[in-house]
Amino acid sequence: MTVSSVSSAPSATVASTTAKSVTLNYNQFLQLLMTEMQNQDPTQPMDPTQQLSQLASFSAVEQQVQTNSTLTSLLNTTAISQAESAVGRQVTSADGSVSGTISSVTINASGSTATLSNGHTVTLGSGVTIS
Repeated sequence: MTVSSVSSAPSATVASTTAKSVTLNYNQFLQLLMTEMQNQDPTQPMDPTQQLSQLASFSAVEQQVQTNSTLTSLLNTTAISQAESAVGRQVTSADGSVSGTISSVTINASGSTATLSNGHTVTLGSGVTIS
């Protein structure tokens, strides 16, 4: 029974890319906030309501980055778990031209591919039957 993971499922890749974009914006926001706070007089901020709003925004962005990271991890775990449960089962391609017993599953950015015990490969997706 072999399950190899080269990367993650397509949706995990999107989540990962989104998390990287958010992290960049998060870092820029943090730098901007710190610069603004360094140039303010803490005893007389220009607008205390705006300062509190910025701190709340900072917290929300930080939580969103953590949520995206957790979601990516969950998607990867789910893809690997599903691949593991497919090993040893019978598969038939969507067009019915290839069938056999799954000996391993490879997960990459374009999806999952099952390698059969007879050497053929089947891209797992809609229309593919696993029994």
